[in-house]
Amino acid sequence: MIERARHLSEFQIALRNFRKNRLAVVCVYVLSVLYGGALVAGFLSPYLFKNEDRNYSYAPPTPVKIFTEGQLTRPYVPAMELTFNEYNARVYKIDLVKKYPVRFLVKGDEYRLLGIFPCRYHLFGVEAPGRFYLLGADARGRDIFSRLLYGGQVSLSIGLIGVLISFMIGLLIGGISGYYGGRLDDILMRLCEMVMMVPGFYLLLALRAAVPDSFNSVQVYFAIIIILSFMGWAGLARIIRGMCLSLREREYVLAARGFGLSDFKIVVSHILPHTLSYSIFAVMLSIPGYILGESGLSLIGLGIQDPYASWGNMLSDAMSIVRIKFAPWILWPAFFIFLTVVCFNVIGDALRDCLDPMLKAEGEAQ
Repeated sequence: MIERARHLSEFQIALRNFRKNRLAVVCVYVLSVLYGGALVAGFLSPYLFKNEDRNYSYAPPTPVKIFTEGQLTRPYVPAMELTFNEYNARVYKIDLVKKYPVRFLVKGDEYRLLGIFPCRYHLFGVEAPGRFYLLGADARGRDIFSRLLYGGQVSLSIGLIGVLISFMIGLLIGGISGYYGGRLDDILMRLCEMVMMVPGFYLLLALRAAVPDSFNSVQVYFAIIIILSFMGWAGLARIIRGMCLSLREREYVLAARGFGLSDFKIVVSHILPHTLSYSIFAVMLSIPGYILGESGLSLIGLGIQDPYASWGNMLSDAMSIVRIKFAPWILWPAFFIFLTVVCFNVIGDALRDCLDPMLKAEGEAQ
């Protein structure tokens, strides 16, 4: 066993240790389902994100029936009839006379599969005038399940793209600062401290205020990515700088200088790769901050605007206790935000343990 472990690479040892953490593996599967669902949201969702019917405002989740008079039958959803009680509150009554069979690969709203191919087929649905609300409807009678899938495209992708940009900026600035030192190091570190000294949420609001009001939702989407990336690179740059201060005196770096390699190539090829073990789990722990940042902006009306969906602006319906009491299903976006943040944190902690040098040594000895 010891001889076999000696032939394993560092990546294989880290992967083996990661697989031992069952909770982290489960979180990987959960995130895979969430990102996979967001990728093919148009196919999985029965309606387009902006498909609405005001007659079904705050409609409850539609029950799926498989029995008729005690006999097993094809799954169907009954019609819902809107009535008002003595307090003038909406009450939906089930009409078992009208039945709408649940169909698969049904034609519906047109969308672009994977953002490229025009398509009208959805995984499941019912024919009009029936409505199928798997997780209930929002204030405008839009399917929450469909909007959750479309909202995941925004909320989940902003985290990945934003952290990728800030990761590259922080890695490069931290590497250059630590390698050269001196006056350049002082200037870059003071710049990092200026960014870090401003409270994150206030800096987020200030940068968002600089975005023109004429921007559409797509432009606002990219503006939010840039804003979040600008906020997140400074902390990573300072830590990478400290690691590079020690790495620049290693023998292989001195040898590279002796061979006449340029400073940029030494930083990129011989110094920064040795900081990846820290950078990987630092990135995983940073992604939840980007998701929460976008959700916070959209929640207060400064992010993605209606009718486009994001988990943040979907939560704007839940700002009232009265709405939550009579339509608790509008809190589904909060559950998915919580689930995503927890999964990324668990995976980040597991990666930190797997990539820790002391744990590597223990793994090799086992």
